[in-house]
Amino acid sequence: MAGLFLFSAIVGAALGVALSQTKYVIDNENFTEFTTALPTKLLDINGELITEFASEEKRDIISIKKLPQQMIDALIAREDKRFYKHEGFSLLALFRAVFGKLTGHSMGGGSTLTQQIAGTLYCDRSDMSIHRKLDELWWAVQMERRYTKDEILELYLNKIYFGAGTYGVSAASKYYFGHDATEITPAEAAILVIQLSNPALMNPFDYPNRAMDRQRDVLNKMVEHKFITKEDADESFEEYWATFDYSRTSAAATFTHDDKAPWFSEYVRRELGKMIYGTNDIYTSGFTVNTTLNLKNQIAAQDTMEKYIAIANRSYQRSSNSRKNQAFKIYTPISEMLSLLYGLSGIKVSEQRQETIALSTYTNTINPVIDVMSLMFGMDTLKLGIVNRSNAVAKSNIGKTTIEGTLVALENNTGYITALVGGSKFDSENQYIRAIQARIQPGSSFKPLYYSAAIDSLKYTPSTIISDTPIVFHTADGKPYIPQNFRGEWKGDVELWYALAHSMNVPSVKILDGIGFDAAIERAVALLGISDEELPSRAFVPGYPLGLGVCSVRPIENARAYAIFANGGKEVTPIAIRNVQDRNGNIFLNPEHDVRAAQQAKGAAAQIISPQTAYVMTQLLQNTVKSGTLASPTANGTKLRYTDAKGKKYTIPAAGKTGTTQNWADAWTLAYTPYYTAAVWFGFDKPGQSLGLELTGSTLAGPAWTEFMRKAHEGLPYKDFARPATGVVQATVCSVSGKLPTEECGNHKISLWFLSGTQPTEHCEFHSSTSAPRTLAVSRLEQELFGAGFASDLLITDDAPLSFNLDDEDTEQNSGDSAFDFDSAESIDRNFLLD
Repeated sequence: MAGLFLFSAIVGAALGVALSQTKYVIDNENFTEFTTALPTKLLDINGELITEFASEEKRDIISIKKLPQQMIDALIAREDKRFYKHEGFSLLALFRAVFGKLTGHSMGGGSTLTQQIAGTLYCDRSDMSIHRKLDELWWAVQMERRYTKDEILELYLNKIYFGAGTYGVSAASKYYFGHDATEITPAEAAILVIQLSNPALMNPFDYPNRAMDRQRDVLNKMVEHKFITKEDADESFEEYWATFDYSRTSAAATFTHDDKAPWFSEYVRRELGKMIYGTNDIYTSGFTVNTTLNLKNQIAAQDTMEKYIAIANRSYQRSSNSRKNQAFKIYTPISEMLSLLYGLSGIKVSEQRQETIALSTYTNTINPVIDVMSLMFGMDTLKLGIVNRSNAVAKSNIGKTTIEGTLVALENNTGYITALVGGSKFDSENQYIRAIQARIQPGSSFKPLYYSAAIDSLKYTPSTIISDTPIVFHTADGKPYIPQNFRGEWKGDVELWYALAHSMNVPSVKILDGIGFDAAIERAVALLGISDEELPSRAFVPGYPLGLGVCSVRPIENARAYAIFANGGKEVTPIAIRNVQDRNGNIFLNPEHDVRAAQQAKGAAAQIISPQTAYVMTQLLQNTVKSGTLASPTANGTKLRYTDAKGKKYTIPAAGKTGTTQNWADAWTLAYTPYYTAAVWFGFDKPGQSLGLELTGSTLAGPAWTEFMRKAHEGLPYKDFARPATGVVQATVCSVSGKLPTEECGNHKISLWFLSGTQPTEHCEFHSSTSAPRTLAVSRLEQELFGAGFASDLLITDDAPLSFNLDDEDTEQNSGDSAFDFDSAESIDRNFLLD
């Protein structure tokens, strides 16, 4: 209590001194003179301008007399219920805030509405010092002396920041609700006032549940103060959420006309919104934001994704129309026959005709009636509500039938986000940054994460033989689980490196079973960087489906995991902002320094996996590029071949993995070079549809990854993956038995890297006797058992090769680029390796 009294004495004395100076303030003083607004500049890694965030045309002035009373009531109820009674400050509120600060318990803020607007106009509200509070208090008293209460409220409502680059209630109303501030409802007023505390965390488009709770609190306070009735509050609340557009995501209220990287700029804007608040906002404070983006890479990413999203949608529409036409050929004659036989005229109308009739009825009959009613009775909201609902339905349908895509690239050793494409064209209807926000099943791109745990366990090595044959696993509750390779093909005994390179399901699930679910989840979570709190919502459930990527990850998390392999097992934290300078060139924020300090503080824990395991994994994943599912899109890696200034040719090595999820719903490629890691995904925003057999991780995402990386590495010198000085060893093994080769092995040899001490020591015996076929024949009984008896329980994901030649494994993969002419459906090789 002594501290409280001391603070009160200091405040009283300082306020007395400040007020004694007010006699020098003349009546016509200009209270609205404050620092000139300057835009915030975003610069790329080379200092090139990306875009500017500015406040122009985002502040609309409106008279308080034109505002609905509920807007003022909501503001008073939440922020300052004694506004019309105090003289600019409340000693009780001030002492309560100070006491809470001293005791470490939040007891509410101490600022009145007058203090808030005074602090916004004349002080730095990010400064939490006593000196700033005294300045704010002094200016609040001056404003109370100079203006009426309504004038202060009007100034407040026209100047205060409501988030998303909107200043003032008029601009905010148009942004959040799509209409003028004169039409604000009680529920909408509550949404606006909750933005005042922290708009980054209260935005209803990003956090609808949180906004709903705070909105209800404000409405309850309005009822408590008898501003509105309980019935009116409930009705307004229900109406607001009944027409709410859940498909929309937050973005700046207006879009900069000149933005070289709109998806990246929007991501940076959202990040800055969490870091900067108060007077120092991102639209007027003149900051310079030094980002991690490389504009050269970004332009390559944007061009590549625009091209392949268009290709994917053309291919999908072709195959979709073909399926529909085939269906109509089959079922239309049947419906015609039934309608004639039984007089059922209703079923004679085709689906297409029903849609045509419905659209015609709405256009010619219903819509004119709505127009007349809205004009006669001034019911503009009637038509608006119908349009909003129809738009929401249309957006939902688009999300189910339009293929989207995303790409994010990281610099391996820094975590710099060098390129980011969140989807197709960035506009007011498409602001969902899928690389950052989307949670998607990773499919087979998940396999390397737990394969790394298998290598660590020492139970498995790159040459370990695993049987690719039908098998029934049993879950904890005794239910059978039967993983399937694509088209039910079985390859018999294969080596671990081959199973991973060709993305074989059954061997992968056997490896998962061998190391245990807990070890697999622990390793995957560490690589992805997912917090324990998020795990329940990500479906990281101990079980066999996890082995085929039946969980959810964000593309940027997947990119981080692969970047850790490329970075020698060290933690990689994706960052977009290096530092922020104020208008005078001083460092205002230094996010990169904070990231590096946090990594250093972790010590040995920052080494997610050992350098040796990371290197072995990289060597394993290089086989995917050389002869596996990335062989064709990369031309066995040769598409990353360049010529230096002296005419010498060199190929930058690459390693990675493709992934195509169940029902061909998502297509992934996760791959890296010694420089960059890039994640590429294609799929639907709304699950349920299939991309089709022609659009997979290998045939769609793989070519897109290759084209982007080809451009991103232009001009870079040769660089190889760093090899640990100790702990790994290279050995040549028989590619059939996995043991040391003999003369009889002939050309069946491959060079692999092992953790020291795990390399094979026994010689191959397979070729010492009569050679047996490598593929294990499956009996007719087994085919019937696994192909029909358990058909309803099959989980078919994608991943095994459709076919390959055991004696010449590169035959199909070396087919060149002909498989990627998407403009001709007939040119697609249906026997191409899916994943």
